[in-house]
Amino acid sequence: MSAQGLNIFKALGKIIKNPRSDLKYKNKFTLLISVVLSAQCTDINVNKVTKAIYRKYNTPEDFVKLRIKKIEKIINKIGLFRTKAKNIFNLSKIIINKYKGKVPKNFDNLISLTGVGRKTANVVLNEGFGVPTIAVDTHVFRVSNRTKLAEGKGPDQVEQALYKVVPKKYLKEAHHLLLLHGRYTCKARKPLCKICVIKKYCQYEMKEMI
Repeated sequence: MSAQGLNIFKALGKIIKNPRSDLKYKNKFTLLISVVLSAQCTDINVNKVTKAIYRKYNTPEDFVKLRIKKIEKIINKIGLFRTKAKNIFNLSKIIINKYKGKVPKNFDNLISLTGVGRKTANVVLNEGFGVPTIAVDTHVFRVSNRTKLAEGKGPDQVEQALYKVVPKKYLKEAHHLLLLHGRYTCKARKPLCKICVIKKYCQYEMKEMI
């Protein structure tokens, strides 16, 4: 744990109440599907597409019955929809055959699913099962490096660095606090440094010029 980390999460925790994913889902399986769909796609777009889908299809059995071509058709407004449709069909089959239709709670089992990497597994464990994991997406990666809270050349490095500096009290919420701060304040092109609540704890070299 670091003094900077404690100050940053304390400040973010005061203004971001009940930090959770912006993705809309019905159960742990649809959470997994939404996270898979969100790769290189906004949560807003994913929610628009899945709103109607989850009313009819919300179990792995449903998606296996649909087959790949029908899955492609109902998610074709999502980027990389063909690859994602294939992954969704295959991971649904694995969940049925290997895990009795239930999304596994174990990290290693999750990343063994087709199309599921570290970030997706950590989001599902955190959001779906309440496990204190840290998922590093583009926002978390940017904020961590920009503030110098946890620097790394890739998501895996940042993830491991964050575990060393995030206070235990904030471990479960850390991912969402950093993600939401990055999405709405510490933006990629035009960070809103003038209204940033963690500005005094941030070591971003350009913050005084913005």
